[in-house]
Amino acid sequence: MNIAFLLRPKSTVAFVEANFTLRQGLEKMHAHRYTAIPVIEKDGRYAGTVTEGDFLWNMLTMECFTKKELERYGIRDILRPDWNPAVRISATMGSLLQRVTEQNFVPVVDDRNLFVGIITRRDVIKYFCDKKIMV
Repeated sequence: MNIAFLLRPKSTVAFVEANFTLRQGLEKMHAHRYTAIPVIEKDGRYAGTVTEGDFLWNMLTMECFTKKELERYGIRDILRPDWNPAVRISATMGSLLQRVTEQNFVPVVDDRNLFVGIITRRDVIKYFCDKKIMV
């Protein structure tokens, strides 16, 4: 099966841009009540995923605790390299299943590394339950 069937398109997914400030990122995550959110470059390439923990630990390290202080730093400053890498739209269901065991969602990119959306753990589990596929 093609994983595109499970894709939640970019137009329906909340994300932050890599050049956003920490304040903008936190406000967006808070508004959507997310614990992790995809980070996209201005040109649409997937840059990574940022979590509440990334914000917390970096705020402590940077010693910035007010909203004003959070505007001095960018999302790009706190991204962890290679954490929650994206899968290609051509990925297999097996590789997708392996990835959702590590994170609540898997970012999906096209052949140009442009972010096209996410696939959630819930949707993958539902797919396998509906198909009654034993893995």
